[in-house]
Amino acid sequence: MPIIRPSQTGDMTQITAIYTHHVLHGTGTFEIEPPSELDMTQRRDDVLGKGLPYLVAVEGEKVLGYAYCNWFKPRPAYRFSAEDSIYLAPEAVGGGLGKALLAELCSQAERVGVRKLIAVIGDSANLGSIGVHRSAGFAHVGTLASCGWKFDQWLDVVLMDKALGAGDTVPAA
Repeated sequence: MPIIRPSQTGDMTQITAIYTHHVLHGTGTFEIEPPSELDMTQRRDDVLGKGLPYLVAVEGEKVLGYAYCNWFKPRPAYRFSAEDSIYLAPEAVGGGLGKALLAELCSQAERVGVRKLIAVIGDSANLGSIGVHRSAGFAHVGTLASCGWKFDQWLDVVLMDKALGAGDTVPAA
């Protein structure tokens, strides 16, 4: 059974390999060229430097997936809203690991003060990601039609969100 834990620097080779697979073969990310391990490490350091969670699901030494959140936008008014990202190794898809990673990410994001978690899902045909988010309590809030071009086709972006903790029921501190 995989365990979910905070990511470590030593996980970055496997995290980069997972993301590279999705860049080259999937429409969940709109990146065209895979970032280097150094780029991925710098991105992780940025997330952690903001006090936000960056998690991995591991079985033994094998990273099966990872999840993190980052501030939705840089302006101060957005300081309680974060965007989530979840990527699984191809062999880990369909076993409930994405749901477990997302649940733990929501829990940890709430603990650091995130009140709204936003999913910006590449490709309206990405039923796995849409389903994982729906099962975690995210609601569909919109679709941006044909805003990405990858693999010689136009792709939509699906927007979903979920309130964490008190959400918007009380003023922010």
